[in-house]
Amino acid sequence: MLLADDHGAIRSALRIMLEAHGIDVVGEASDGEVAVRNARALRPDVVLMDLRMPGRDGISATREIVDEALADVLVLTSFDEDDLVDGAILAGAAGFLLKTADAATLVEAIRAVAAGGGVLDPRVTRRALAAARAGAGSDREQVAAPGAAPVGGAFTAREQDVLDGILRGWSNAQLADHLGISVTTVKTHVSNVLAKLGARSRSHAAAIVRQR
Repeated sequence: MLLADDHGAIRSALRIMLEAHGIDVVGEASDGEVAVRNARALRPDVVLMDLRMPGRDGISATREIVDEALADVLVLTSFDEDDLVDGAILAGAAGFLLKTADAATLVEAIRAVAAGGGVLDPRVTRRALAAARAGAGSDREQVAAPGAAPVGGAFTAREQDVLDGILRGWSNAQLADHLGISVTTVKTHVSNVLAKLGARSRSHAAAIVRQR
């Protein structure tokens, strides 16, 4: 784990808390430029990234870290403005949490991102769900993509259900249990949803939905 935040006191508090929960913190950074440099040198599994830092910001740093496949990035910030959320996720962040998250939520999110999952703060998720529902058509057999036609055609009713689950941050297993289908079938629907949205990942799909 690499901590990127311009406030030393916050980095120290995060380090103490995370190490108490068994998460190894390999380094710190006080701005985006140092975060990229340390990610190259230390190759952490996850970078915990603040967004508003002096010098190079967290969104720019996230984009470079992800583009170079140096680490997965989990954003931890005090700000939830739409442009920051969308910018971070479109830059490739695997998750977005607010600093009001408690220790258990943060630790769980870090482990989920390290395992290849994605995480969105519940307040961000609610807005994304509202955007999806506002853009969905009334015909549940052939539902239009949230706010606009999907790149690869309209969603089926089942794909819309899967998209709702993605926006809630549900895993494939949770989706399978909720929908009463197999995990293999869920994976197929998730792949179809991402393809129709032109999304690279679940978090990218959420960002696309939020922009429509």
